[in-house]
Amino acid sequence: MSAQPGVVPMIWSATTGAVDGVHVVLIHGSLDRSAGLLKLSRRLDERYRVTRYDRRGYGRSRPHPGPFDIDHQVADLVEVVREAPDTAGPVVIVGHSYGGNVALALADRHPEMVAGVVTFESPLSWLSWWPRNSAGGDAMTWRDEPEEAAERFMRRLIGDDRWDRLPPSSRAARRAEGPAMIGELTDLRQHAPWVPERVTVPVMALRGEHGQQHHRAGAEALAEMLPTATMRTVPDAHHFGPNTHPDDVAAMVIEFVEQLRD
Repeated sequence: MSAQPGVVPMIWSATTGAVDGVHVVLIHGSLDRSAGLLKLSRRLDERYRVTRYDRRGYGRSRPHPGPFDIDHQVADLVEVVREAPDTAGPVVIVGHSYGGNVALALADRHPEMVAGVVTFESPLSWLSWWPRNSAGGDAMTWRDEPEEAAERFMRRLIGDDRWDRLPPSSRAARRAEGPAMIGELTDLRQHAPWVPERVTVPVMALRGEHGQQHHRAGAEALAEMLPTATMRTVPDAHHFGPNTHPDDVAAMVIEFVEQLRD
């Protein structure tokens, strides 16, 4: 996606794959970027037209002044979908973690644009039972120091050893994404991003077999909250299943898309 000189902000996106295929849009989670879904994209674009994008404040869509609330996330997604080259018709959206809530929010607000949604361990942190000691909850205690919050979040997700082995430039980039992470996690905790009764498109809620208990429970709850939802478990996967188990996740997405076409 391009922008006129001097115009801020700009959302980076890329579209690949079969020109005449179903349009599938991939949305990454908090403190991630579209590159985290590249393996999944490559397995889908043999069949479909696939769009990845860096959400506001992340990757090549950084720096970004915000706001980072769900309404602006949806507005960005609408623009990404409309500007994707060689695409037409309702899209299938695959959202990892926080990205699943962006996908469901689009289905809530613009159902005519969405053929179906696949989520992978999307947090339900606005609900009273969602734990406050999760990686996101811990990061929120450092909301006044967003760079430190981002580092703590990453250390919880990938471990201290892996974080310490990252190149200094990578650690600095992740720390710089702290404001986007804090903004979206704060909004998600304070406001439900979508209304279950308004999500009427088919939904498949995925979870990893070895995901954390609250993420696994969240997928179950999502399937119960949405009348059109089903739930599937990805064998051997943890929270980063779309990256670590792209073959299994892609197979489930393909099955879902083909069922929509029947």
